[in-house]
Amino acid sequence: MEKGDLAGDFELEDETGTPRRLSEFLAKGPVVLFFYPAAMTAGCTRENCHFRDLGGEFAAAGGQRIGISHDSVAKQHEFSERNSLDFPLLSDRSGAVARQFGVNTRFGIIPVKRWTFVIGTDGRVIEVIKSGTNMKVHADRALEVLRQP
Repeated sequence: MEKGDLAGDFELEDETGTPRRLSEFLAKGPVVLFFYPAAMTAGCTRENCHFRDLGGEFAAAGGQRIGISHDSVAKQHEFSERNSLDFPLLSDRSGAVARQFGVNTRFGIIPVKRWTFVIGTDGRVIEVIKSGTNMKVHADRALEVLRQP
């Protein structure tokens, strides 16, 4: 998935087990969809907490933050509670949505990819942010994009 591509709709359960669709989020405004490798790890905790800490700025810019990983609903719930996260965490157990976006977030022989997609209300990808090691660049760059006229 690259800048300008149309993000296909999908449905996944959030950290409460509630089915959520990308289209329902987009009906409320632009979406910042960030893929992270694994809940409860140091890097992913830093990344998610940075998104949390910038919540007011995202709200002011009209953007909705949504985290997504291969973790189970139960693990996403624990991760959210433990870190007081104020945005949905989606459980992509099969990896189907990660594959749809061209993201591999599994550990192992294949390198971990940490990608963020800023998606406009029309479903088009406005920006793609890729960095496996800079945990703050994802939220910071997404905010920059949302603030552009």
